[in-house]
Amino acid sequence: MYFVTSNVNFAHVKRVMRTRDTRDNTHRCFVFRRSTSIFFIHPYTALPLGTTTHMIEKHFVIEEADPIVFYGPSNANLRMLRALCPKLRIVGRGNVLKVMGNEEDMAEFEEFFTRLEQHCSRHNVLTEETILEIVKGHSGNETQTEADRGIIVYSTGGKPIAPRTENQKRLVEAFQHHDMVFAIGPAGTGKTYVAIALAVKALKNKEARKIILSRPAVEAGEKLGFLPGDMKEKIDPYLQPLYDALQEMIPAAKLQEYLDQNVIQIAPLAFMRGRTLNDAVVILDEAQNTTSMQLKMFLTRMGWNTKMIITGDRTQIDLPPRTVSGLVEAVRLLDGIPGIAMVELTKADIVRHKLVQRIVDAYERQQALREAAAKDGGTAPAQDAPQAETPEDDGQTSKP
Repeated sequence: MYFVTSNVNFAHVKRVMRTRDTRDNTHRCFVFRRSTSIFFIHPYTALPLGTTTHMIEKHFVIEEADPIVFYGPSNANLRMLRALCPKLRIVGRGNVLKVMGNEEDMAEFEEFFTRLEQHCSRHNVLTEETILEIVKGHSGNETQTEADRGIIVYSTGGKPIAPRTENQKRLVEAFQHHDMVFAIGPAGTGKTYVAIALAVKALKNKEARKIILSRPAVEAGEKLGFLPGDMKEKIDPYLQPLYDALQEMIPAAKLQEYLDQNVIQIAPLAFMRGRTLNDAVVILDEAQNTTSMQLKMFLTRMGWNTKMIITGDRTQIDLPPRTVSGLVEAVRLLDGIPGIAMVELTKADIVRHKLVQRIVDAYERQQALREAAAKDGGTAPAQDAPQAETPEDDGQTSKP
């Protein structure tokens, strides 16, 4: 016989205990109430008659991790928890775990739950082997190990995301020691990807309360005209690269929750005027397409406990002719100011397909020839203009 204090709802206990228990194949219990106490008799209980224990029910909310990842495929992780904690009754509903048992077992489970949620939030994956290690206390000091390996965050598949080149490592170190970082380099060097990884890490470690991502809505040499839909649908095509990076680092359900709650905000640069951005990591991507006044406006939005990362590529400016890039001017004006770091990435840092580096090389050589020709007062190389077709040697001569 178990003794239950009156702070447990009688109808709830009766409903729970008459539910089939799949762990030990027992079918029902007999529940009755006398005065202010509730008694129930389990037909196959191992406790001797007359033994009493204080039963409590507690709700554990899965806040940091994605409940789908926490429960595992087909609730495999939930079944593992039930097997490892046979004295507790564990029921998962949405992002809430309802646990019923005695105080001692409940306190032990609470410690396990905290460590499991932290692991799931950090690695974006939770396996039965990991649960077994954490419950048995063999997980070790993961945070120190990750710091030694240079891991920033983990992808949604559980793969570690870490800097792959020396300049990417410099970018990570600059973010740790400066409040404003300029990351400048050619396409494919991981500027935006590393910046968003650093922002996600700060959010998960509670170093920042929100992430704000922005880009100028400038087309790459095309005039798309008026786009259909509401404001969000109009600007989403310009911001898709930011969504792509976030989807690789945050589970879909959790990312949608962050977006709905404005924990992660993605907005075009034009909507930044008048805002003060506090307790946030703010990233401006494609800053080479900002004007001088736009970038000045953006940089002066910085509030307390805020860090900014500005990324851009000087060789891919899509502004109208004779318009000075705000990024080029800001690097010249702000270089050397305490608290601001400048990180230059080169073609050696390109981590995309090997052809990307060869393409960048070819365009850099062409740009060098143009600059040399302009400096000497000559004309640009013939490759700059379309070449006329050479007539075949068919006996005809071209006119002068």
